Amino acid sequence: MTKKILIINGPNLNLLGEREKSKYGIISLDELKKNCESHARSIDINIKFDQSNIEGEIVTMIQKAKNVYDGIIINAAGYTHTSVAILDALLAVKIPTVEVHITNIYNREEFRKKSLISKVAEGIICGFGVNGYIMALDSMKNNLLKKNENK
Repeated sequence: MTKKILIINGPNLNLLGEREKSKYGIISLDELKKNCESHARSIDINIKFDQSNIEGEIVTMIQKAKNVYDGIIINAAGYTHTSVAILDALLAVKIPTVEVHITNIYNREEFRKKSLISKVAEGIICGFGVNGYIMALDSMKNNLLKKNENK
């Protein structure tokens, strides 16, 4: 059975390819979405790829994922460091989650080194640019396969 993964992107990620190219690269969010869709097909995963600049919309995406998606990959961007609401939503739905960041949050400003989401994430992938999303898809598939084997 094909697994379904929700990929959530937080604030300002709609500006990928335009903002701070030295940190975030030149690939646009649409190109990233196409790359993720192509890779997901190659590993037999269905994805929904979404983005919002609004914290409450991200919380709603997470809540609506319950009983629909097998996993969540989230780059909450700036909300990573501040949003108890996103953390609480992830805790409530109990869906396996992988946290992704394009940059290495641990070698940036001090306030970026703290992730509230990490408390619920099975793992964190950061610092590998947009390739981190592909790594997250592969990790999510492997983790879901292991869980099915252990049932």
